[in-house]
This record gives sequence, C-alpha cells and structure tokens, in this order.
Amino acid sequence: MILIKQKSDILGTFASSLCLVHCIATPFLFLAQAGAANCCDGPPTWWKFMDYLFLAISFIAIFWSTKNTNLKWTKPMLWFSWSVLAAIILNEKLELFSIPEAAVYVPTITLVLLHLYNRKHCKCNTDKCCVNES
Repeated sequence: MILIKQKSDILGTFASSLCLVHCIATPFLFLAQAGAANCCDGPPTWWKFMDYLFLAISFIAIFWSTKNTNLKWTKPMLWFSWSVLAAIILNEKLELFSIPEAAVYVPTITLVLLHLYNRKHCKCNTDKCCVNES
C-alpha cells in the first residue's frame, strides 16, 4: 500500500495510458473481428471488463494522488476528469445517450496529463514533501 501511496501518479499515468490504448485499439479489433465472420457476435467478456478495471485502478491512483499533493487545483480536476470518464464508459455500456466514441479520449488524456503534472511538481524522497498540511 505504501508503494501505491508514494507512486500513485505513476500508477495513474500508467492506468490512464493503458486505458487510452485500449480505447484506441477497440475499433481496430472490431474491424478485424468483423473480417473473421465465423468468430463471435461481440467482443470477449474480458475485453469489456477492462474498462471497469482501468476505472478502478484510476480511482485508487487518484485517491492517493489527491491525498498526497499540495497542488489544490489538481484535486478537483483529477476527480472531475475521472467522473467524466466514468460517465462516458457507463453511458457506453448502458446506451443512454448518443455520445461520439472519441469523447472518451478527452478525459483519458486529461488524466494522463494531470498525473504527469502532479508528479513533476510533487517530486520528493520522503512521505511528507507533497502532503497538504492544512
């Protein structure tokens, strides 16, 4: 748990980047699957589950990043970006509203950039250097 607490921005950047790759790769995999007409009706269950896995990992990373930063504006921005990403993914699963597929890229890239920014401005070798003392 200490590793997650100290490296939450690395974990968040990694998870958000993997999520972005997953989102970019999905249409290409569907095209390849459509070419193989004798395969399956839809994406494999494990592929659909990855959205939720990335959301869970991102939630943990954001939770620890916001607890361990003194950059006050990044806290609401991280949570807002995660909330938008979660809403887009849930909407995609439940098919509530028609939202372009590319909409998922904006909060995902924002999360990557926010974690990188937080990591850059929160460099330290101790547990206390980036903690908000208030």
